[in-house]
Amino acid sequence: MKPTAATWIWGSALAWCVLFLFVAAVANELSSKSAAAGPVAPVTQSGARSVLVARSKQPADAGASPSPSVAVASGATDDVLRLRARGLTLPVSAKSAAQLTDSYTQRRSSGTTHEALDIMAPRGTPVLAVEEGRVVKLFSSKQGGITLYQFDTDATYVYYYAHLDRYAEGILEGDTVLKGQIIGYVGSTGNAAPDAPHLHFAISRLGPERQWWRGTPINPFLIWRNAQP
Repeated sequence: MKPTAATWIWGSALAWCVLFLFVAAVANELSSKSAAAGPVAPVTQSGARSVLVARSKQPADAGASPSPSVAVASGATDDVLRLRARGLTLPVSAKSAAQLTDSYTQRRSSGTTHEALDIMAPRGTPVLAVEEGRVVKLFSSKQGGITLYQFDTDATYVYYYAHLDRYAEGILEGDTVLKGQIIGYVGSTGNAAPDAPHLHFAISRLGPERQWWRGTPINPFLIWRNAQP
């Protein structure tokens, strides 16, 4: 039997009604999921930059021990920053970093550059090992007087203590000394003025030969202080 016009109209209306109910149900489900996930703010260019900055401030490993704080100073090299991170002890007891004067670039009467730190102190003031290491040489020279050369634990750097009045009792070549241990006493031996006792302290990065008398000099002043303007 051929469908009448009324039958076709009611059939079409029913189909549209079913389609509308289906679309409404899908839209309601999507809306519910979006509400559960929370509001999502549009990501603008400035917003993306804020996210990147926030992520960059997060520690790489929240469970790791904090690394030493090292200030980037004027004139600081990789060696200076590495030694700063070790927290070296000042080599003269009862002296503070604020009392140090940068004498590294001073010219000497011989025409050479000082390349060391002079720390003025009364004769007999204890001289301390700046960190743990090995005494590699006890030496007496015309310039440095009574001197001591110390390597750090991995023989990367050599520490030079000069113009000593004397060594600490029992100090011998090959000894392992601890950070802060007394290794000698301030004096004015060598070419130091008798009325101006002080410690002449130098640091050098050792070459592959690990020769205690040779290396690339490093300004000790920068270990404890920033470069002076």
